[in-house]
Amino acid sequence: MTDVTADPTLAPGRTGAARRLLVPTGVLASVAAAFAFVGAVDPNEPGHYPACPLLQYTGVFCPGCGGLRCAHALVHGDLPAALTANALAVAGFALFAVGWVCWAVAAARGRPLRLDLRSAHLWVAGGVVLAFTVVRNLPFGAWLHP
Repeated sequence: MTDVTADPTLAPGRTGAARRLLVPTGVLASVAAAFAFVGAVDPNEPGHYPACPLLQYTGVFCPGCGGLRCAHALVHGDLPAALTANALAVAGFALFAVGWVCWAVAAARGRPLRLDLRSAHLWVAGGVVLAFTVVRNLPFGAWLHP
């Protein structure tokens, strides 16, 4: 058991919201570092990142194709280019941001984040990803190509 009086960082005033926010802050810092790296190392330049194996060997765009270019465009504030590179990734990044804020608020209040996801929600999410993948590989879905 830790002695609170021996360690000033564990004093009763410091064990509140700041301590509960350590994990959400660490996750945010990791995501920010990944975005900073993609923002600094341009995926539009050949040779910086490996090619998508599905696209390379089959010519089929996976749901993640264009995700790095999308992230690079977002880091540089170019939302239209990000949407052109991968609209589903933009929606995923926005969903992550909302989820992170909800998590951080719940953690600051000392409550667990409760997601009431049912199997129907997961089926819908899978259906959206599948529909996006199919449409972007059909001739009329060329506007979704990265």
